[in-house]
This record gives sequence, structure tokens and C-alpha cells, in this order.
Amino acid sequence: MRPTRQTASRLTLILSGLLLALGATLTTAPGAQAATDVQAVADALKKNPVYIDEAAASQLSAADADALADKIKKADKPLFVAVLPASFPGRDDLFRDLRTATGVTGAYAVRLGDRFDARADASVLSDNAVRNLSSLVQGEDAKSQLNDFVDQALPQLRGSAPASWGSTGGGGDGVPVGALIGVGAVVAAGGAGAYAIARRKRRRREDEQRAALDKLRVVVDEDITAFGEELDRLDFHPAEAGADDAMRADYERSLDAYEKAKSFMAAAERPEQVRAVTQALDDGRFSLALLAARREGRPLPERRAPCFFDPRHGPSVKDAEWTPAGGATREVPVCAADAVRLADGDDPMARTVTTDSGERRPYWEAGPAYGPWAGGYFGGGLLPGLLVGTMLGSMMASPAYAASYGSGYGDFGGGYEGGDVSGADFSSGDFSSGDFGGGDFGGGGDFGGGF
Repeated sequence: MRPTRQTASRLTLILSGLLLALGATLTTAPGAQAATDVQAVADALKKNPVYIDEAAASQLSAADADALADKIKKADKPLFVAVLPASFPGRDDLFRDLRTATGVTGAYAVRLGDRFDARADASVLSDNAVRNLSSLVQGEDAKSQLNDFVDQALPQLRGSAPASWGSTGGGGDGVPVGALIGVGAVVAAGGAGAYAIARRKRRRREDEQRAALDKLRVVVDEDITAFGEELDRLDFHPAEAGADDAMRADYERSLDAYEKAKSFMAAAERPEQVRAVTQALDDGRFSLALLAARREGRPLPERRAPCFFDPRHGPSVKDAEWTPAGGATREVPVCAADAVRLADGDDPMARTVTTDSGERRPYWEAGPAYGPWAGGYFGGGLLPGLLVGTMLGSMMASPAYAASYGSGYGDFGGGYEGGDVSGADFSSGDFSSGDFGGGDFGGGGDFGGGF
């Protein structure tokens, strides 16, 4: 018996409800919608990659918005695009608030009036890439600007589209009921399979992070212990003769750094959190260097990176040339003792760690797990130049490292990849840097460029 049009329509509605319950939301064209706040925009973007505010509908037609959304979906990338009026409220913190409201790891591009900028989670796209891509499209009309940005960004984005976008399929009055039911069954099976794959992937990533953190814990505990021993050997008493307020402040900061390092390490759940531990230890050792200079009547030392060969040696005193095995010569920060060794043609006293094979090797010849440890001491800006050509540097600069641990040196991206639902667990620094401040929105993060 051939189903009636009314029966087909009723079954279509039932099937749509089932698909929604399974999390495979049927999407609609982006269209022009009226948003009153960031949450409304976020809710729309969780259903579709492109959102056009009703007050900004003249910027991009519905057909152009549909085409842009289809392009993003077909690429299966976590890229969100919003076109908003210049008067949109909350512009000062728009990127951060939008990222928090969607809760989805990805890249976010916003056309605000006639101005454009973008932000992204580090695990999806590096800050440099975001800024460069944003600068590339400044000054273009809305259609050209958004399409050019999307075309350039999609090949560089890591991760997949969020599951909440669902599929772009649709039905009409002539669609057979049996076909609709078949599609529903396929979607249900596919959804279950995708969930199982995502769960295995997440468990594998959690296991990798747990193993990396266990490696780091051994090294960091050695560092904390070494700093504690330095404090024990320090023959200083706040009430001793000759002690002044500056000395007491240095001493207090070194003690605080020691306690922070212990506390941060005890609370660490992911490898990238180790960076805060080694940063605290570096701060503490510099405070001890200041205290020593004050007590001995010497000029106060400048703030420098720790000794490259072993941060436990304390702040560096100069830069010296060094050539790693099989690598190019570069200048690295060194302590006084290692400077003498290098000048005499001797090997520096390198910090060794345990590699995957179980042998002890200098940390720059070890695996990528030691990236967060080194990143806390040397920072993202200094570290790449120091490690170029070494095993650790090569690993951390590779696409595989970025895919597994996030972009940057020692930044595991919070364990989330593009398209993952992380909620508010993301680096707010990736979504700040001006945030529409001062009315100079545009210029790829330099809010004053060209407007």
C-alpha cells in the first residue's frame, strides 16, 4: 500500500525527532537571524558553521552564507564564522565569551560591522597563523573576505567538525518513507560507531598524557628537590645583622616559589601544566641570585634564562656558542661553570633524563614528553631557536607532535582537538589579545591596523 502524503509527513517528523535525540541535528541554512547576546550566536553556531545576524544581513546574502557553510562542512573542519553588526553588545570580550558559550574547540572568525578578526584554540591553529591569515584579508568586502579567509584557513586547521552540525541532507514531499527510515537507521549506526571511535581516541590520548606526565613527574621532582636543598644550604636569616627589606623580600619570594612549585606539581593532571612548575622554580632561583648579590654587595644581575644545559645550575650569565651532535652552531644561555667548560673545549654538564629505551641522555635528545618541562624554563619564544636541529626540537616542530599535543612547545592543548567539546576548559589567552578594545577591531590581532 502506497503511504499517503499525510502519513509520510508524520513519519518524517517522527524521524527528525529521533535524529535530534541521537545528536545528529538536522541543519538549516544559516540565514539571517536576530541575536541579542553572545549565547544566542553560540547556540546558532553549534548547529551551523555560519551565523548571520539579522542586523548585518546586508553584509552577506543567505545564498552566500549557505555556500560558505557547505564549504566548511565538506572540509570537515572546526571553523566558525559570524557576521555581526558593529553595535553588537559585549564586543570587549566577544571572542573569549563566544568560545566559552559554544564550548567547542576550533577557530572563530568574526566580521563585526566592517571589521574582521579571528581567534583559535592552539591545538587547532597557531596564533601566528591566525594573525597572518587575518591580516591577509583586511579591507575586503564581506563576501570576499570571509571566503578568502575560509579558503586559506581550512587546509591548515587541525581536528574535525563538531558532531552537533549533523548532516546537510533534507527531505521533501516526494521522499519514500522506507528511504527515510533507512537513512535513520544508518545515521543511528553511524552515530554509535562515531561515538565508540571518539571514546577510544579520547582514552588513547588520556593514556598518552598520563604516561607523559609520569615521565615528567620524575624529572620535575628532582628539580624541586634540588631547589629545596639550595634553600636548606642558604645561610640567611631575615633577622640577621645587615639584612634589609629587599633581602627579606628576595628570600620570601624564593620560599613562595618553592611552595608554588610543589603545589602546582601535586595538582598537575596534564603534561602542559608542568610548565607552571618549572616557571616557578626559575623565578625562585632568580630571587636567590638577587639575594646573593645584595648580601655580597655586587651589582644586581639582569633577568636571564636559566642555564640551557641544566636549569638547576641557576640563571645564565652569558650566551655561548654550542654545536649539538649533527646540528648547527647556535648561541645558548650558559652558567659560569659551563661557559668555562665550553671555552676549554670540554662538554658541558648536561641534564640527562630517561629515554623510551631506558638509557640516560641529555634532555634535548629525549622524547617530546620533555617539551613542557623545557617550555616552562625557556618559554615559547626562546626555546625553538635553542632546540633547532635536536631530537626534541624536531619532534616538537613536527605536525605529528602538534596533532597529538597541540601547537607550541610543550602545549598539549588541554587534551582537546578541533571539534571536541571542552566547555570552558581552554586557554583564554588564545581568545584575548585586545578583544575589540578601543574600537580598533581588525588587523589580525593588532587592533589599530588599517582602520
